[in-house]
Amino acid sequence: MSKQFVVIGLGRFGSSVALTLSQLGEEVLGMDLDEDRVQALSEKLLHVVAADATDPAVLESVGVRNFDVAVVSIGERLQDSILITLALKEAGIPRVVAKAVNDIHGRVLIKVGADRVFYPERDMGVRAAHSLVGSNIIDYIEFGADYSIMEINAPERFYGKSLANLALRAQYGITVLAIKKGTSLQTAPRAEDLVEPGSVLVVMGHNNDLRKFTQ
Repeated sequence: MSKQFVVIGLGRFGSSVALTLSQLGEEVLGMDLDEDRVQALSEKLLHVVAADATDPAVLESVGVRNFDVAVVSIGERLQDSILITLALKEAGIPRVVAKAVNDIHGRVLIKVGADRVFYPERDMGVRAAHSLVGSNIIDYIEFGADYSIMEINAPERFYGKSLANLALRAQYGITVLAIKKGTSLQTAPRAEDLVEPGSVLVVMGHNNDLRKFTQ
């Protein structure tokens, strides 16, 4: 069952989050003060609006209470990001995640109610380091102290084999969440699904197990 997301701030980070969520089949509302940014995404997102999200009345008018998750991706205007995060929590949104530019900003966001804080520049550094260590790793996302999600190019030895034959959970303790091939994304793949040449595997597991898998 898809969730409803509101993404506030459609700069490089926010627009990437909004477009990716939309491609994954989630319902997304994008908001930004900048009409040019809104216009640029008007044909790519189903719902996008130019509005001042620091105004609680504006948030109320777009029905923000009905959303499951809010993403605040305003990094350059620190006061605005803090006020918006606070307003979203007061509106009753179950989960609010916010972008921070530094540790102090992040601590303030947590104090006013953010459920999770992203540090895009720092996180990109972590991902880059992991991609250098493992030649097949495309992307890397930590979602806890010990667990991560990775996108990896499927090794040639996997080609033509089903997930059941590969038995990655039994051998490595990892779970295949999706298989990507070109522009297609197959979520919750079945045991009989084959790994084809050029496939990308989205896998989840304990960091130690993922490290062994990618070595």
